[in-house]
Amino acid sequence: MSAAPALPQSDVDTHAISVFVNNQPGVLVRVALVFSRRGFNIESLVVSPGVEGRFSRMTITCTGRAEDLGQVVKQLAKLVDVVHAIDHTADQTYSVEIALIKLDCSLEDRTQILQIAEHYKARVVDFGREALILQAHGSSEKLDALIELLRPFSLVELVRSGKLLMARGESVT
Repeated sequence: MSAAPALPQSDVDTHAISVFVNNQPGVLVRVALVFSRRGFNIESLVVSPGVEGRFSRMTITCTGRAEDLGQVVKQLAKLVDVVHAIDHTADQTYSVEIALIKLDCSLEDRTQILQIAEHYKARVVDFGREALILQAHGSSEKLDALIELLRPFSLVELVRSGKLLMARGESVT
């Protein structure tokens, strides 16, 4: 089996796909298999209940060419338990992500870390003698920038929620 040729970087985008599904056992596996069969890696996945308890909403981010992911979205829409699947990459949406960042924190670095946290409106949610945990929320780009600024310090652990997304205005998510 040969490896797929690398795509030109200009053709590759990060896509945010929402999938509205019946809240049934095994639905997540069937959705993940559609991505797997097409050779896409799911980069983040958030599943939450819809307004009505019998439905759930999945927000999936992955990277690839729009044409290829269009085929994935069409296949998702054909699954029995999928109500609808939408690629929101070109849509007007509001999105947010949450990150927890644990740092080893010496007294010498503490002031600088807290200044960076304040600039990004991150909260200190645990504060010890040698370590602290920051909680930050915002766009994925904002969190990427914060993490890059903190990387020179002793970054111990990082947990990100994945993108939460909702279509603006009258559009459906």
